[in-house]
Amino acid sequence: MAYWLMKSEPDTYSWDDLVRDRSTDWDGVRNNAARLHLRAMKPGDEAFFYHSGAERAVVGMMRITGEGKPDGEDGSWVKVPVEPVRALERPVTLQAIKAEPSLAQMELVRQSRLSVSPVRGDEWALVLKMAG
Repeated sequence: MAYWLMKSEPDTYSWDDLVRDRSTDWDGVRNNAARLHLRAMKPGDEAFFYHSGAERAVVGMMRITGEGKPDGEDGSWVKVPVEPVRALERPVTLQAIKAEPSLAQMELVRQSRLSVSPVRGDEWALVLKMAG
């Protein structure tokens, strides 16, 4: 199983929206590096749901429920189906992540503009610990 971090502006699509909908296709990503990550996702992988914009925090955990599918008319972009697993006990802010030396190599810190990025197992465990 692999771990990921997926960003969304809460006023566009929030954690509460995903919980309400019970599943969605993570679509609309238009960045080449993020597209490669979406293509690499497999059913059963897990991802952090990250509210970008003003909030800037990991707020929940999702599960990838299927293979990537074409997103858009030309078929070159990818979307993946996801479902909520659980909200974090307390959000883990970007500020808290940046303040933790063990997370200095996390893609969220190193490539902050990337909307979909991998998360290493030790990073995943530490963010969950920080969430309570």
